[in-house]
Amino acid sequence: MKDLRPVFAAVGALLCILAAAMLLPAIVDADDGNDNWVVFLISALLTLFFAVSVMLAASQSTGSRITVRQTFILTTLAWVLMTAFAAIPFAIADIGLSPVDALFEAMSGITTTGATVMTDLSSKPPGILLWRAILQWIGGVGIIVMSLAVLPMLQIGGMQLFRTESSDKLEKILPRATQFASNIGGIYVGLTVLCIIAYYIAGMGLFDAVCHALTTLSTGGFSTYDASIGQFASPAIEWTAVVFMLIGGVSFGTLVLAVNGRPRAFLQDSQLHWFLGACLVATVIITVWLLSNVHTEVHRAVRETAFSVVAIITGTGYAAVDYGLWGHFSFAAFFALMFLGGCTGSTTGGIKVFRFQILFITMRRQFFSLVHPHGVRNPTYNGQVVPPEVAVAVTSFFFLYGLSVMVVAILLGMYDLDFLTAISAAASAVGNVGPGLGDVIGPSGNYATLPDGAKLILAFAMLLGRLELFTVLVLFNPEFWRG
Repeated sequence: MKDLRPVFAAVGALLCILAAAMLLPAIVDADDGNDNWVVFLISALLTLFFAVSVMLAASQSTGSRITVRQTFILTTLAWVLMTAFAAIPFAIADIGLSPVDALFEAMSGITTTGATVMTDLSSKPPGILLWRAILQWIGGVGIIVMSLAVLPMLQIGGMQLFRTESSDKLEKILPRATQFASNIGGIYVGLTVLCIIAYYIAGMGLFDAVCHALTTLSTGGFSTYDASIGQFASPAIEWTAVVFMLIGGVSFGTLVLAVNGRPRAFLQDSQLHWFLGACLVATVIITVWLLSNVHTEVHRAVRETAFSVVAIITGTGYAAVDYGLWGHFSFAAFFALMFLGGCTGSTTGGIKVFRFQILFITMRRQFFSLVHPHGVRNPTYNGQVVPPEVAVAVTSFFFLYGLSVMVVAILLGMYDLDFLTAISAAASAVGNVGPGLGDVIGPSGNYATLPDGAKLILAFAMLLGRLELFTVLVLFNPEFWRG
């Protein structure tokens, strides 16, 4: 393998940002009179010391160009090391978490999964609650940049399509990569501020509004209460969450185009249409079933269903009601929705809508070939011809995604977890959704009672799903390290 100093230099810079972020919960705890501020100060100093040491050791790499192989290493190494250092406050704070629990919580945060091992959240120091939210906010903007800038270059799971489908358009409006990144950051910050204001107007206190805004737009789902959004019992807050979860599911590439004078981008993005259509259809179907079988009020059924559907599809994982009590149909429906995800270039997890579109287009092409063996029909996506290698990449991704869920579920079964818990935990972790199904890890439960081995497996599954599978698994291929 070639010189890795550029990789370590980039990782060091990211860790410096993480260390700076640790000062925010330290300030909150100090203002609250909580001694836990020392925990964050120590954690920040340890992280900064390591980051600066790594950057100094890699200082001779200044100006070096990072290769594709180095980018694979950088992407995975950055997420792993940021998770490790983000876990330090959880591990050394007096909140009853073991090192494994601390690692699980940090990985769930940085990957915006939202699965938690923490209980009695309302009694925890405010700095810890804010730190959980900050991790998800950082992870959310990180996945946006990665999916729009890094993965198309690495040709991961069909993402190379977006190098031709959207990147060329973006370059015409924003010719410099730094300008594009600043636009994403500006929009992300602006929407977060709007979400804070909306939550505050809807009835949340300022601290709760800040924490929930950070985890809503990032579609992460960490809350400051065990009952999640259900704690507030407020339709206004629930509808506010629905709106901003949907925004989090929209491609930020499309948002950048719209903000920079191309509002028609919303009308031209077929992926957005499919995403919103899926949310609407699922809401209608489950609402009708709910009204037919649970006998609740129409407005309540619509609100609770819309909230739950959007929370699951976007991978936010908020809970306003225990949909596990709705019956077996809801189990099957929400389990299927775990796999969908939002638009590429959004903060959501899951398979992503565009891959379902490509799979559908490929299926139609196959049917056409069966009926017209000598006919020629070029499949298109958003007006662009879909190259054969993209269809192959998407098909491979679907296979690997399903295989990953099955393998993780089998490994969890080795820890004597029941089938529903094991399969839903596997799907939730790989899809970065958060809650699973059943009494243990369902919307009214959490992951605290799982064995440490199961938590480590799920933490790896979260990383695997967040980095689009291939980015991590390619590092286990001996061919990658040769040459």
